[in-house]
Amino acid sequence: LADHHEHAVTVPDMTELTVEVLNAGLEARIPRAHQMGIRFAELRPGYVRAEVPVEGNGNHFGVIYAGVTFTLAEVLGGALHYATFDVSTHYPLVRGLNIEFLAPGRGRLSASAMLSEPEIERVRAAAPAGKVPFELVAEVVGEDGTLVARTRGDYQIRPYGS
Repeated sequence: LADHHEHAVTVPDMTELTVEVLNAGLEARIPRAHQMGIRFAELRPGYVRAEVPVEGNGNHFGVIYAGVTFTLAEVLGGALHYATFDVSTHYPLVRGLNIEFLAPGRGRLSASAMLSEPEIERVRAAAPAGKVPFELVAEVVGEDGTLVARTRGDYQIRPYGS
């Protein structure tokens, strides 16, 4: 990323962006999420999936703590940005995130989100003009396939310096 942005993660060109590189970036820039055990598992333009273990993330009644579930879903927006948009000109920002908890998370959780090709093209086309909002819906599922939570995030890509 641009050198003038002090909190920027150094990320190679998209051709070199791997799950491992993104996980290293998470560890460096959002250490609390990394400490929870959140790891990206799949990454490609328009799609991202991350996972978190139950170990170390339980609450007082034996399910995954709600804050861990929230964090698992929220980090998807930034990861999707790195996989999809120009990281040399813009950075991701979450402006709001609503979560609906649907079932207890009783084991390893997986969260995924995707943007359609028309939405990706809309954001890319608008990016040269400045800030571009986009909505990202994520689903968090348990290892047994149970839908644990759904989020609706209000994200934005912003040019450096804005």
